[in-house]
Amino acid sequence: MRCWVNKAIETIMADYQRSADTHLIKLDIPLFKGIDIYLKDESAHLTGSLKHRLARSLFLYGLCNGKIIEGTTIIEASSGSTAISEAYFAQILGLPFIAVIPSTTSSRKITQIKAYGGKCHLVDAHNDINSESVKLAELHQGYFMDQFTYAERATDWRGNNNIAESIFQQMTLEKHSIPTAIVMGAGTGGTSATIGRYIRFKQHPSRVVVVDPDNSVFYSYYKNRDLSLNSNVASRIEGIGRPRVEASFQADVIDEMLQIPDEASIAAIYWLYAHTGLKAGASTGTNLWGVLQLAKEMQKKNEKGSIVTLLCDSGERYQETYYNGLWVKENIGCIQKHKDYLNSLY
Repeated sequence: MRCWVNKAIETIMADYQRSADTHLIKLDIPLFKGIDIYLKDESAHLTGSLKHRLARSLFLYGLCNGKIIEGTTIIEASSGSTAISEAYFAQILGLPFIAVIPSTTSSRKITQIKAYGGKCHLVDAHNDINSESVKLAELHQGYFMDQFTYAERATDWRGNNNIAESIFQQMTLEKHSIPTAIVMGAGTGGTSATIGRYIRFKQHPSRVVVVDPDNSVFYSYYKNRDLSLNSNVASRIEGIGRPRVEASFQADVIDEMLQIPDEASIAAIYWLYAHTGLKAGASTGTNLWGVLQLAKEMQKKNEKGSIVTLLCDSGERYQETYYNGLWVKENIGCIQKHKDYLNSLY
């Protein structure tokens, strides 16, 4: 058993060794002079999203904790991106993989999961994906990866090429090399936990700012610490926002949270594409809108500095949804006033 586990870890680390880091892209917004804005393009990972890092960490965590052995069926509850990345790692290890995903998950994500050899178990009620995952793990005598519990602890936040270390290394030669703030959304809360802990460990003054979409309970939990919070309506921004407080969400390492209207998130990805040619998923729009609010605050105070955020995944996954005007009108609402505001920045 240990022999197989050793080979599995070697396989994952060899895959990592073949991988390049993701780009840090500087955005030039004339209105915000003296405030530099950067996007870390996590869509450049082999499996197309920020979740590639998480999936690698979760597999190593499961292997080193004795939870994954040869032949183990891997089960994960996901909105899609984590499942795609985990399906990839399961495939290179020769393990069966089942993704438990909402029935509303984009068809392109489902296609990608299947392309890596994974199976999809669709669930109508978003709140049921965890309980269904537990049932499937028992049925198959498998391992429920449970990203919403383990994301915050699976990654070594002190270094070892986590995303925080990568950002600070890439910023070294920039004018404002220590970011004033790093902005991200929360699905599991793993990324904000990693970045928040790393900043404290390195004693940087940077603020961790988490943006939250409509229908998510994270913002309210951050304000009042009520663990019983629950929403019957799922987030419309795939990948971030949750209907319940997840164990992996670590509010104490966050310096500030912002609520972002879904209309603003969608307007922001259209604006980004129009002005840069970068086509991103809606969670990137949530991040970007939050960045612009922070930049406005800094401008009012005559502050200079830098803000870093994440381009979480490619918009190519959402051609039928976020980049379909009719779908947006029917499912999100009117985004014109937010587009007008963004266009005023140029």
